[in-house]
Amino acid sequence: MTHVDRDIRYEVRDGIGYVTFDRPRSRNAMTFAMYERLYELALAAGDEPGVRALVLTGSGKAFVAGTDIAEFKGFTEQQALEYEAKMDRILGALEAVRVPTVAAIGGATTGGGLAIASACDLRVASADATFGMPIARTLGNCLSLANLARIASLIGIARTKELIFTARLLQSDEALRIGLVHEVVPADRLAARAEELARTAAGFAPLTLWATKEGLRRIRGRLLPDEGRDLIQLCYTSADFREGVDAFIEKRKPGWRGA
Repeated sequence: MTHVDRDIRYEVRDGIGYVTFDRPRSRNAMTFAMYERLYELALAAGDEPGVRALVLTGSGKAFVAGTDIAEFKGFTEQQALEYEAKMDRILGALEAVRVPTVAAIGGATTGGGLAIASACDLRVASADATFGMPIARTLGNCLSLANLARIASLIGIARTKELIFTARLLQSDEALRIGLVHEVVPADRLAARAEELARTAAGFAPLTLWATKEGLRRIRGRLLPDEGRDLIQLCYTSADFREGVDAFIEKRKPGWRGA
């Protein structure tokens, strides 16, 4: 069974669902429609008969290179709040899928792509994969508290700060060393290894796996004191954010003013 809709392919093969971000000319940068499709698939995955695990991957030379910057053009304050609420809703649904989820990460995995991978249960990367959250260099926006918590739960607070403060890209070996991914394999082994992991997890007691992932999700959720709306408003409604979007589209370096 295969479905193709809004730059995302979905198919089920022998009990494993495969979600493929399929916008290779844009390095699979996510449009808002693609995010909504991911949400639909996440909601359906746990209830779809016969699907025992999900594998998420990207076509071409990227997993997901963030959100399509064109979507941010002319953003209003209300749209900014709605965007981060949307991201929390969608990634929260992905994280809460009742079956095991495996991110098969090849190529660029930045911004929203890193957030998607962080919401999966297992992450296996190809040797040529790169990882980053370069928002301080590119757009001047910020992450929701939920997304900060997801990444920090993998690599710790200090590493999360370093990732964002330096805006640098991590190679797969460093991502493995700091715990951002669980395993690195040659590029030609990525798809097969992700399927192996999915089938292994799918063969174990489903209630044990679900109780574990849901329990950990609830524990982390208790660490969030509020929604962080003030931080989202601060960044997304700033002149710096508008400058960052314009500069990215115009392929020039932004001039930050801190306002």
